Amino acid sequence: MTFNELNLSAPLLKAVSEAGYETPSPIQASAIPPVLEGRDLMGCAQTGTGKTAAFALPMLDRLSGAAPRKKGAIRALVLTPTRELALQIGESFAAYGKYLKLRSTVIFGGVGQTPQVEAIKKGVDILIACPGRLNDLIGQGYIDLANIEIFVLDEADRMLDMGFFKDVTRIIDKVKNRKNLGLFSATISQEVMTVSWMYQRDEVEITVEPKQEDRPDIDQFSITCTPLEKAETSLRLIRSQGYERVMIFCNTKHMCQRLCDEFQRAGLDCDCIHGDIRQSQREKTMQRYRDGKLAVLIATDVASRGIDVDDVDCVINYDVPEENEYYVHRIGRTGRAKKKGVAWSIVSNFPEKARLDDICKYCNFTIQPMVMDKDGNLTPEEVKAPVTPKRRFR
Repeated sequence: MTFNELNLSAPLLKAVSEAGYETPSPIQASAIPPVLEGRDLMGCAQTGTGKTAAFALPMLDRLSGAAPRKKGAIRALVLTPTRELALQIGESFAAYGKYLKLRSTVIFGGVGQTPQVEAIKKGVDILIACPGRLNDLIGQGYIDLANIEIFVLDEADRMLDMGFFKDVTRIIDKVKNRKNLGLFSATISQEVMTVSWMYQRDEVEITVEPKQEDRPDIDQFSITCTPLEKAETSLRLIRSQGYERVMIFCNTKHMCQRLCDEFQRAGLDCDCIHGDIRQSQREKTMQRYRDGKLAVLIATDVASRGIDVDDVDCVINYDVPEENEYYVHRIGRTGRAKKKGVAWSIVSNFPEKARLDDICKYCNFTIQPMVMDKDGNLTPEEVKAPVTPKRRFR
């Protein structure tokens, strides 16, 4: 299948071609036709499979072919959990819709609201928003959702898992005249099913299972050390293997900042992003990383989705994630665009070892334990066979 067969308008096909897209991904080929028809949809596909284009392209097509909006009326809403993901979606809409007379803008918390309010007052067709700032501006009377025709929840599982369930349902309840609701997610959690049951009507359900040939090519390893050796082990790993662009994930903001400070003292070109850092600084850090001016980015799971960088050499789980899905999203930052990727997990105690074993079983992954000497040389760890206890006879 080609994009020409999806019945998209000529301006969209031109923009898609200029973006370098040749054939639609499975989620795009499956989701675009029903969204063009105005059907409610639940789309489930792993991260990095092109879900943004799967809802952005038909949304732009429908809005461009419909009657002009009322003055100041917002016609489409995309709700997303994190600031980074909101900005990335905004960039995608700008790229796909550059030949259309449609306006879009992005709103999120952590920055002053004045520029965002001014953009909305000028007139917006498509609003990309995070739940907190959206509810704030609705409460202040700057945003009216009465004319919303198309509503999409992107990364719905992550958003609802982050505690936005009440915020999300409060927003959906305000969209009285919507023609369709799209839920796009990497996993179908109980919360996602609940929202679908409450608000979707005769929905189309699409689940795209990754084929073996479509799976990211990621070699996965683990290293065991003591808790006090984790930082030194990670640093030696990066330097000995010559990784030029690395993402390191920690479970907490405190550990993220602490590790960043320690690496900077050791002379490593690194920076971090987490919830306590100002949004303007987070954007600068992400831009430096995308531009290749920053070698190592340390982040909490807030950044495990929505970072679209195609040439990440290596992902390091400084802390083994607490949820199986988090591991999948973390390592999905490497091995993108058909390139080879590497993922390392630093294990320092028995609970982390048990969590990693559980991840292997859940995801059907093979994670090779390795041993690293003081010079940074790596060798496979010899896994000892379990000792069978002798039976005692009386």
